Amino acid sequence: MQRQHRLSRNRQFSYVYRRGVKASGRDLTLLYVKNMQQRIGISVSKKVGCAVVRNHTKRRLRECMRPQLSELKNGLYVIVAHPAAAERSFLQLQHSLNLLLHKLALYRGEQPNPKPQ
Repeated sequence: MQRQHRLSRNRQFSYVYRRGVKASGRDLTLLYVKNMQQRIGISVSKKVGCAVVRNHTKRRLRECMRPQLSELKNGLYVIVAHPAAAERSFLQLQHSLNLLLHKLALYRGEQPNPKPQ
């Protein structure tokens, strides 16, 4: 994923945490804020493992998102990895991420699901 598509500053992450809509799963949490730009940030805490494990998890999550960038709506995305994410295979992480993206209807042309009353 190119640098122009990455969230880099703490204030950008804080903005998404405060204003974003959230979907959670067993391995990941996805936060999204509508925006003119398309940027993605990945947060992997020390609970996930040592630096090697955290960096490996970040690289796999970045690669999960890279081919989907053209299909996603513009906005700011933050992916938070839970400790279980380090033990998952690439395909399992990709599946978890796709479920969260569909849950929030973030693919272009996808309409949000109306909430049942």
